[in-house]
Amino acid sequence: MVLSSLGLVAGSPGVAQDLPRLPELGSSADALVAPQQAELWGQAMYRQMRRIGRLLDDPLLDDRLNGLGHRLAAASDRPTAHFRFLLVKDPEINAFAAPGGYIAVNSGLILLSHNEAELASVLAHEIGHITQDHLQRSFEQARHATPLLGLVLLGAVAAGGAGAGDAGLATLAGGQGLLLQRSINFTRADEAEADQVGIQTLARAGFDPDAMAEFFGRLGDQLRTGGSERSVPGLLQDHPVTSRRIADAKAAAAIIRRHPQPFMPSASWSLPWAMNPSSGPLPATKPSIGTGADQDYLFLRERVRVLSGRSAALDRYYRPRLQASVVTPADAYGAALNLTREGRGQRALDWLLPLLQRNPDNLIIHLAVASARLQAGQRAAALALYASLHRDHPVSQAVTLAYARALLGASPQQARMASAMLRPLLAGSDDPAWYSLYARSCEQAGEPVRAGEADAAASYYAGRPFDAIEQFRRLLDRGDLDYYARARIQAQVSQLTPLVLELRSRHIVTDDYPGMAASP
Repeated sequence: MVLSSLGLVAGSPGVAQDLPRLPELGSSADALVAPQQAELWGQAMYRQMRRIGRLLDDPLLDDRLNGLGHRLAAASDRPTAHFRFLLVKDPEINAFAAPGGYIAVNSGLILLSHNEAELASVLAHEIGHITQDHLQRSFEQARHATPLLGLVLLGAVAAGGAGAGDAGLATLAGGQGLLLQRSINFTRADEAEADQVGIQTLARAGFDPDAMAEFFGRLGDQLRTGGSERSVPGLLQDHPVTSRRIADAKAAAAIIRRHPQPFMPSASWSLPWAMNPSSGPLPATKPSIGTGADQDYLFLRERVRVLSGRSAALDRYYRPRLQASVVTPADAYGAALNLTREGRGQRALDWLLPLLQRNPDNLIIHLAVASARLQAGQRAAALALYASLHRDHPVSQAVTLAYARALLGASPQQARMASAMLRPLLAGSDDPAWYSLYARSCEQAGEPVRAGEADAAASYYAGRPFDAIEQFRRLLDRGDLDYYARARIQAQVSQLTPLVLELRSRHIVTDDYPGMAASP
């Protein structure tokens, strides 16, 4: 992450039960003014992508992507290294690794994949670039060849922070690939090594080692569609696929099959089936792609399609599929998500309830049903389902966040329930939306001090440290602070003061500071 967690304020057992302290930015402003350190490039990339809304921030997808990524990372040559896996809202078929262990996958690549193993093969390849130090070597070469590269990236971050919008984004990100990524060109030897290491990682993590060659083949098919150069997937531009490369991947998988790696089994899921909302479930029919354990992957792939797409285009996509004589579960799920998003929750339930009947223990479908019931005005039924899911999955971020949102807007008692559920999540989060949601719950629960602390924290994580420190200072002027609340807030001010002084002295532009102001 961009920010590393610190402990809570010492001195009282009561403080640990409240809002976690804000983490530091390393050595004050170093994260903003020392782009020559490779890890800080990745941090700058991650912060900017989040700020401009390029990340697909969905707790359910984030849980699954990072669960898959860390399963692979644990089977890599550096199982204790830092990794963060990001899902980007971009239809281009691409993925890339950045310094600091950041690995990004475009929504377009997920939609092209047929199963979890194929996505895992891409992640394993990118993990290989990081564990084999390809990024550091390429970064150093680019930095020495172009000494001003660091200043250009820093300027792009500053431009975005100053409200330059698309201009800052264009500087920082050419299409999807960031300036840093565009400046890094892996050699053929690097690509071959990442393939070999990635295939080994796949096998160690319990995936089919042939998945990489299969996905390479599908990518290669994109070159034979007769499109223009602009239509060539970004992944093929950065990671050329040749018949030799596919053959080498198959050969490496064959060797691994003869010398099996330690196996980490994946979870078992219910068998796929087909259904029709007008006549109820039909006899089980195998979908054209994916079986068994990959059924959940197909659901999540449709979730990516819906959350990264536009409603009108999705209507055109799903309409013929829902009119087919046999509707696959994944299409039913995706269409239902889109119907819920369009405000047609009852129609969504027509598809989701038969789906749930055949998959009664499936968390993905349960969450969709709860969301559709809430949208359809069946609030009591939705809250009962969320409560049941929270009892069964108390550590699920997706369940907790959805349940907390559903509780807001009714009574102070339900708002207090929401704040109590959300508070533990904040200890490991740098997502300003989570802090904003916690602030809303505290405000509705009649806890204005905690709401103010959370709003200030949201400002900090959104890249507005000057706003954050001013909000904390205003809270100190309140006459109703108890000892513990005052200690927490004073600690936040003490922590942020050196940072904002450093930023101001170096004229570093942030969203809330144009670079010229009086000292704090």
